[in-house]
Amino acid sequence: MRFFSAVILVSFLLACSNAKKVPATQTVFASKEDEAIFTDVQRATFQYFWDGAEPTSGLARERFHVDNIYPQNDKNVVTSGGGGFGVMAILVGIERGFISRDEGRQRLEKIVQFLETADRFHGAWPHWWNGETGKVKPFSRYDDGGDLVETSFMIQGLLCVRQYFQNGSATEKTLATRIDKLWKEVEFDWYRNGKNALYWHWSPNHAWRMNFAVDGYNECLIMYVLAAASPTHAVPAEVYHEGWAKNGKINELPAGFEDIKLSMNHHNKEGAAGPLFWAHYSYLGLDPRGLKDKYADYWKHNTGHTLIHYRWCVNNLNGYKGYGPDSWGLTSSYSMKGYAGHAPTKDRDLGVISPTAALSSFPYTPKESMAAMKNWYTNKKDKLFGVYGFYDAFSETENWYLPRYLAIDQGPAVVMMENYRSGLLWNLFMSCPEIKDGLKKLGFESPHLAK
Repeated sequence: MRFFSAVILVSFLLACSNAKKVPATQTVFASKEDEAIFTDVQRATFQYFWDGAEPTSGLARERFHVDNIYPQNDKNVVTSGGGGFGVMAILVGIERGFISRDEGRQRLEKIVQFLETADRFHGAWPHWWNGETGKVKPFSRYDDGGDLVETSFMIQGLLCVRQYFQNGSATEKTLATRIDKLWKEVEFDWYRNGKNALYWHWSPNHAWRMNFAVDGYNECLIMYVLAAASPTHAVPAEVYHEGWAKNGKINELPAGFEDIKLSMNHHNKEGAAGPLFWAHYSYLGLDPRGLKDKYADYWKHNTGHTLIHYRWCVNNLNGYKGYGPDSWGLTSSYSMKGYAGHAPTKDRDLGVISPTAALSSFPYTPKESMAAMKNWYTNKKDKLFGVYGFYDAFSETENWYLPRYLAIDQGPAVVMMENYRSGLLWNLFMSCPEIKDGLKKLGFESPHLAK
């Protein structure tokens, strides 16, 4: 049983819908050593969002480079999506005792103050800001306005914070109320652009020029769930079924590998699976356990997606050095020549392992994720592990080890490791009454909806 971390997932999904119960999560580690490594990795990764945060806004920096080979000149750039993962990480820090409840609340108050005053566009935040001024920093030439996907990642995190503090002290209740106001100000209906779909971007300078109507399947499910659930700017169910699910075409040419068959298409005519962050970002708060609609069983889909990545790396068709059952996981991350969307296909597998892929998959593949984490921590720590946990990516084939971090990769690791450990963020997000209403509106089933 070495490398095993036993998780007890008690799920009572009974045939009678009124008897359904929320799956209980209680992780029992195989050894004290496993638990100590797990906690140390969680603690160090959390520090990216604590000690490593941009000091004026309190938000996560887009990136942080430990090396000085190329001096980093954008340490003031903060990110809405990665920042949303970061506010969830702060809740983990409180629960794990890395910081006190008051310390966490005070940092979250600073973040909310920034979000209240920083640039917004019909309630949606941009992908990037200058953390010192709150002014938008264009992500690309025409992307200088609202980013509804990244905003949704932030809202997912903020709703967890709201639920965490809403029954606390008077000061905590005030924080929860301020977050509720930010949530209600996001104009999801505006981002329809008059269509039965949600558009990723809108700019006051370039309007809808990006012209990116978001359909599935990818990392954006949470945006459609929030849009349906909004108490002030909701969209009808047709937007989900016609825009996201493409009137059922989401199930055509589904992804798969060997005997693993998924239910949804990953934007690939050959049926290949996408990068592994697609199984993480929307599910930091949205609990996939028992989550189903007419298009997918999301626990089965995400677990299958993860196992495809695991098997791909174990089979190692490209013959890269270091791949195996204790070193696996492909996702969008740094690469030898900049940022790349690594995925389990011959052309998109560049020999780069991204630790966040396996770490953020703990709920789906606890045995396989533990094996990778223990190998990296025990045998390669000097090359892979720094002040904020495992570095973003590495390649044994190229002898490439870059001591750099990205917020969008560190955040899911902290949060999904905690969801594996206790279900903390899943239970907080799914306790939101408007989220339950939105899921019902879209035709979802979930054990949480019976509560």
